[in-house]
Amino acid sequence: MKLAEALTHRADCQRKLAQLKDRMIRNAKVQEGEQPAEDPFELLGSYQGKVEEFEQLVMRINRTNSDTAFDEQLSLADALTRRDALALQRDVLFELAKAATVTQDRHRASEIVFRGAVSVRETQQQADQLAKAYRELDLEIQQLNWTTELLD
Repeated sequence: MKLAEALTHRADCQRKLAQLKDRMIRNAKVQEGEQPAEDPFELLGSYQGKVEEFEQLVMRINRTNSDTAFDEQLSLADALTRRDALALQRDVLFELAKAATVTQDRHRASEIVFRGAVSVRETQQQADQLAKAYRELDLEIQQLNWTTELLD
């Protein structure tokens, strides 16, 4: 199985776990004299089995990410960390630019006037550069995911 397939399977496991949890919660209590639509303990058993499957899959993914070379200096796990760091920086700059954008309707001259404390243009340009770097790195990661075999 390729790493990309394992990542898709991991996402499916996460969705299934969320669905099972929701179904358990919905059936945890019923009106006196009624029966739940589904047995919460049966659902819990299914949930626990899916957690075990998820755990094993994530261990294999992590092992593969750590043992796969991304380039001469970085492992795939390192590249993923770098991508996450780029996303953090990009997101804060986008939020900063958004917060510094002044949009106000003054109805009276006595109302307080606000101005941006940072250059929205420069901040947005920096965020755009980080977004581009993120996309380029993510593309390289995705390409590697489709050519890398998942380790046992």
